[in-house]
Amino acid sequence: MPPRTNDHAPESGRDTGPAEPAGLSAPSASTGAAAPPGPTNARPGTGDRTGARTDTGSGPATRTRAGAGTGAGTRARAETRARAETRARAETRAGVKTETGAGTKTETETGTGVRTRTRAEAIVRPGPGAEVTGPGPGASPSGVRTASLRRFAATAHRSRGAHLTVCGALLAVAMTAGAVAGGGDRGGSPAGAEAGTDTAPAAGALAAGVLAGGDLDAGIRALQSHLRAQPRDVSAWANLGLAYVEQARTAGDPSRYPQAERAFDRSLALGSGNEQALAGRAALAAARHDFPGALKYADRALEQNPYSERALSSRIDALVELGRYDEAAEAADTADDRRPGVPVFTRYAYVRELRGDVRTAREALERALDGASGPADVAYVATALGQLAWNQGDHETALTHFARALAADEEYLPALEGRARAQAASGDLAGAIGTLEQVVVRSPLPGPLVALGELYEARGADGDRTKAADQYALVDAHAALARAGGVNADLDTALAAADHGDPEAALRAARAEWDRRHSVHTADALAWALHRNGRSEEALPHARRATATGYRNAVFLHHRGMIERATGRDGDARRSLTAALELNPGFSLLGAREARAALEDLEAAR
Repeated sequence: MPPRTNDHAPESGRDTGPAEPAGLSAPSASTGAAAPPGPTNARPGTGDRTGARTDTGSGPATRTRAGAGTGAGTRARAETRARAETRARAETRAGVKTETGAGTKTETETGTGVRTRTRAEAIVRPGPGAEVTGPGPGASPSGVRTASLRRFAATAHRSRGAHLTVCGALLAVAMTAGAVAGGGDRGGSPAGAEAGTDTAPAAGALAAGVLAGGDLDAGIRALQSHLRAQPRDVSAWANLGLAYVEQARTAGDPSRYPQAERAFDRSLALGSGNEQALAGRAALAAARHDFPGALKYADRALEQNPYSERALSSRIDALVELGRYDEAAEAADTADDRRPGVPVFTRYAYVRELRGDVRTAREALERALDGASGPADVAYVATALGQLAWNQGDHETALTHFARALAADEEYLPALEGRARAQAASGDLAGAIGTLEQVVVRSPLPGPLVALGELYEARGADGDRTKAADQYALVDAHAALARAGGVNADLDTALAAADHGDPEAALRAARAEWDRRHSVHTADALAWALHRNGRSEEALPHARRATATGYRNAVFLHHRGMIERATGRDGDARRSLTAALELNPGFSLLGAREARAALEDLEAAR
C-alpha cells in the first residue's frame, strides 16, 4: 500500500484546552494555566491518502491515552463538555458581534457559479459580481491547467472502454472547476448580499454541520451565504478553507486547494495570527505535500494554542513525512498527553508501526476503535486496523476490519481499496478488480489506479493489457492535475513510472523528492528508481535505509532483495526476498511473482 498520511482521517473536535483529570475541576493558577480558548476546530486530512468530521461533544466523556497499557501508564480524563460548548458559543457570538457591521464588501469564495449535474458533468460560470482575473506574474496557472486538461482529454480519447472515459471526465471536471479556483472568484460579494446583514447562521453553528460528514457541498454553500452577509467573520473564512481542503480530499480534486489557500489568507488578514487559520494552513500544506510548510504553520498555531488538536496532528504528520521519526515519536507523545482522541491515537499507532512496534500500534488502534463515537471514526480506525493486518500478511483479519469499516460507511474509499487488496491476496481476483473499479471511477488517485492496472496484468484476459496501460496513463494525468493545484506529486510519479512508465522520469522525480525529505518511503522510491535505471550499486544504500527503522513492509523487502541480487549479493537477496514473501505473500501479485521467480533462480544457481 502507498504511504499513509492520514488523508482520510476523521475530523477533530473543538480545541477547548487540555482534558481535565477525572473528578477534578478546572486547573487553578497554582496548577498551571489553562489552554487558550479555541474556536470551532475541525481537522482535515493531510493530503492524498481521503468529509470532514467534527466532534460535537456527543462522544464518550472519558478519554484514555494511546499509550495506556503499553508502558506509558493509564490516564483517565474527563472533559467538562457543557462548559466548553458554552464558551465556544460565547466566542462565536462575540466574533460575529465584533467582526460584522462593516460596510466593506470583500473577496468571497463563492461556489454558486459551479453547478454539478453528476460526478462527470459540470457547468461553471462566475458568480454574480465576480471578476475573472488573468494570470499573475511568473508561471501561468491557467496555462498549466489548459495543458493538463489536454492531456486528460487525450487519455480519455485513447480509452477503449467506458470506465476510462468516466475517469477522464472526472479529471476534466476537476480541471474546469480549477479555472474558477485559480482566480475567477476574486470579485466582491455577490449581488444582493450586504455586509452586516444578519441573513445567515453564525459560523460556529455552521462548522459542525459543514464538517460533520453530511452534504459537504451544501455546507460550503451555507458558509458562503454566511460570508456574503458577514464578510469579516474570521472563523467562517477559516472554516471555509477547511471545507475546501476536505472537498479536494474527498473528490480527489486538487484544484480546490487554491480556493482553500485564499480563504485562509483572508482569515489571517482579518485576524492576524489566529490559530484556526494557521492550523488550517498546516493541513493545507500537508495536503499539498509541503511538509516543511506544514510543520511551520503547525508550530505557529501551537504557539497560539498548545492544545490545538489539528495543529498537534499536522505536526506529527509533517515530522513523519520528513523522516524525522524520533521527533515524530516525541510529538505523538505530546499530543497524546494534551489531546487524546481518535486523530491522535491513529497517528501514535502509525509512528509506532514505522519503528517496528506492531503490537503497540495495534493496541493503540484497538483503543481508538473502542472510543470511536460515530460512523466516520469507526470507518477510519477500522480501516487503519485493516491496513495494519494486511501489512503483516493477515488477510483474513484485514478483510474483517475492512468489512466493519464499510458497515459504518459503505462508501469509505480507503476501506474499499483495502478490501480489494486483501481480496486479491486471498485469491479473489475478480472481486478485487470489481472493488477497485468502483474506487477509481469515484476517485482516480494514483495508488488505486496502479493497483488496478497490476490486477489487470495479473489476470491476463483479452484486453487486460490495454486496460492496464489505460490506468497507468491516468496516473500521469492525475499528477499533472495535482501539480496544477499546487501539490508536489513527485513521489507518486516515481513509484508509478519506475514499474509502469519511463524509468528516467521516475529517477528524476525520486531525486527531487529525496532532496526535499528523507523518509523511508522516499528512500525506497529512490532505491527502486536507481535500480530500474541500471544503477543498483548506487541504489543499495537507499534500500538499506528504507528498511533500517524496523518498519515491516514487504514491498521494501522485495525491492531490497532484487537490488541485492543485481549487485551479486545472492545470500542477502535470498534472505530479503524470503522475508518479503513470509511477511505478506500477497503484497503485490506482480511483485510476489517476481520475487518467487528470483528465488527459484537463486536456488538453481547455488
